[in-house]
Amino acid sequence: MLHYQDRVTTGRMKTRYDLRNNSVGFQAGDLVWLYNPRRRNGRCPKLSSDWEGPHTVVTRINDVVYRIRQGPKRKMKTVHLDRLMKYNSSAVDVSDQDDQN
Repeated sequence: MLHYQDRVTTGRMKTRYDLRNNSVGFQAGDLVWLYNPRRRNGRCPKLSSDWEGPHTVVTRINDVVYRIRQGPKRKMKTVHLDRLMKYNSSAVDVSDQDDQN
């Protein structure tokens, strides 16, 4: 049986999780980043990026599981919603314009 203080703490943790949780999800064709942390020999893990992409959402298997693909000839990956983040293409367009000037 949970004590009153434990229930309050659990409620706060759920509220914080739900604030950053993407409950809407993604549709087929959306571009997303994939969180894939890995250690590489000879490279500083602090300076390496843990996000890969952009990937394209191929199908939505259920509410929290998606099938994504990085390119047309690449293998598909099945991943959980918590490992995906929406790809913001406008940020890339701005950096491309700076390189041209």
